[in-house]
Amino acid sequence: MINLKDKKILVTGGSRGIGKEIVNFLLKAGAEVMFTYHSNYDKANETLKLFKKAGFKCFMSKSDVSDLESNQQLFKEVQEKLGGLDILINNAGITKDNLLLRMTLDQFDSVVKTNLRGVWMTCKVFLKMLLRSSNGKIINIASVSGIMGNAGQSNYSSAKAGVIGLTKSIAREYASKGLKVNAVAPGFTVTDMTERLNENQIQLALKSIPLGKMGSTEDIAGAVLFLASDLSNYITGQTIVVDGGMVMPI
Repeated sequence: MINLKDKKILVTGGSRGIGKEIVNFLLKAGAEVMFTYHSNYDKANETLKLFKKAGFKCFMSKSDVSDLESNQQLFKEVQEKLGGLDILINNAGITKDNLLLRMTLDQFDSVVKTNLRGVWMTCKVFLKMLLRSSNGKIINIASVSGIMGNAGQSNYSSAKAGVIGLTKSIAREYASKGLKVNAVAPGFTVTDMTERLNENQIQLALKSIPLGKMGSTEDIAGAVLFLASDLSNYITGQTIVVDGGMVMPI
């Protein structure tokens, strides 16, 4: 059984979906966790109350991951409430899908700003705190869209491909300091986003998945839990693809 007792972890975008399940897995493994949300206070507070009722040590903070001042304020809150940081998990992200000819500049810029700049910004702000940990780790949530591309997602695919490149760069820069940096690339996963798809879209996607089914938030959280644990201490600069076999990169 994985034990994360005394580990201090920050999860961005942890109030719902994949992020919420990641927080759940980490708390059950004994970690102390702070998660962020961007705008929906009621949903985030509902999540916080759920975890606190279960007896977990959990905190939340409103934050815009792409904004420097917001990250600096988050840094202060993490220091005050957790007393340091061992693991940073960059999960916060948005989608604004459209075909290239119809995609607006705002749709492109806003997705790249949150999904790529936001990861870069959070890594930069918390780097020194992570380097003070005896076993610091960064886990970035990418996507198979960043590996294979996806129609209607030129903004999202570009940002997630950037996250994979960013992960490798930071891993190389700070491996000598003992920092491990990896990514998890979810495939077709049951979330609020996929629930908006119609039956034809779902069936078409399932045909491209060798295991013949969509993934669950638990599948993604399990991969993150592994990377957060000591079982992954000799792994860095890697992207773990959790997609039922849809993408099989070399």
